[in-house]
Amino acid sequence: MAISIINMSRVVCRGLRSFPLPRPGVRLRMMSTTAGERNNTIVESTDEYKYVERLIPPTQVPTPPKHGGPAPSGWSPPSEVPPDLPYMIRRSRMHNVPVYKDITHGNRMMTLLRKVEGDIWALEEDVKEHLHKLTGKVPPTQVNEVTMSIRVKGDFDKELKQWLIEKGF
Repeated sequence: MAISIINMSRVVCRGLRSFPLPRPGVRLRMMSTTAGERNNTIVESTDEYKYVERLIPPTQVPTPPKHGGPAPSGWSPPSEVPPDLPYMIRRSRMHNVPVYKDITHGNRMMTLLRKVEGDIWALEEDVKEHLHKLTGKVPPTQVNEVTMSIRVKGDFDKELKQWLIEKGF
């Protein structure tokens, strides 16, 4: 039984080889006025391209407009002059403060602070000091210099975002 299936597949493959394959390259459909006559011109319409441009997604996120304070959505712009600190925190590509809540192992809450440039250890000390003032305890932290991020044990994303906005990031 197995031999006949192998032989059948060989016959089918040989049969497929006899069909002509289309030549490689791009083919354009030619417009014709009559059945035997071919029109070898291609017409490019620039008037209708405006409808296509609406469908193409933008390549970058536009810069947000200038705000005096927080926007109605709650978003706050960074300060005009960056703070004079040994570290810098860049905004995400959507212009938000890069502080995220991370839930691991089902229920363990972690706060992730990303896009840290400069002295990451000084930022860790400032974060510990700020959270010690809020909670009365120093939460455990983990610094990753390669990924330029700090993990804090606990759910402190709102507090850290507000603190970083107040600092001017």
